[in-house]
Amino acid sequence: QCNSVLSPPGLRIHEYLYFQVLSPGDIRYIFTATPAKDFGGVFNTRYEQIHLVPADPPEACGELNNGVFIQDQIALVERGGCSFLSKTRVIQEHGGRAVIIADNAYDNDSFYIEMIQDSSRRTADIPALFLLGRDGYMIRRSLEQHGLPWAVISIPVNVTSIPTYEMMQPPWTFW
Repeated sequence: QCNSVLSPPGLRIHEYLYFQVLSPGDIRYIFTATPAKDFGGVFNTRYEQIHLVPADPPEACGELNNGVFIQDQIALVERGGCSFLSKTRVIQEHGGRAVIIADNAYDNDSFYIEMIQDSSRRTADIPALFLLGRDGYMIRRSLEQHGLPWAVISIPVNVTSIPTYEMMQPPWTFW
């Protein structure tokens, strides 16, 4: 399940995947996410511009009110209410290309959680990524402030090809 084009094999647990928000402009940063450890697919396509659509309801544990907007796009989902795998399957069933699950602790700006499958023996085929709670919150807040239904992102981004990558990280990220 490891896509060696993006990162060397064997780094599954500590592997990072990056995406850049292109719009809205006030959060035009490169964000760091971690792929699910033992479920979900890999990105075998680079999406230069794709919508990142916050799920409604945010936890995406059942039927979505905005599922039509998630078709062929990427969903931003909040942790909680059901398993990571359940969320991924809900987004997959709505035709989403991938799911980004943000921690529900909005002050989490440094701790990446390892997403593992639940005990249901079900599978998911689309990529599932974990995002820090602070990052998810800031993306959703920006969309609300602008009255926008989604962000436009580029994913995955190869940060080694970007010399100014450090300067493009969110200002609330401290290493």
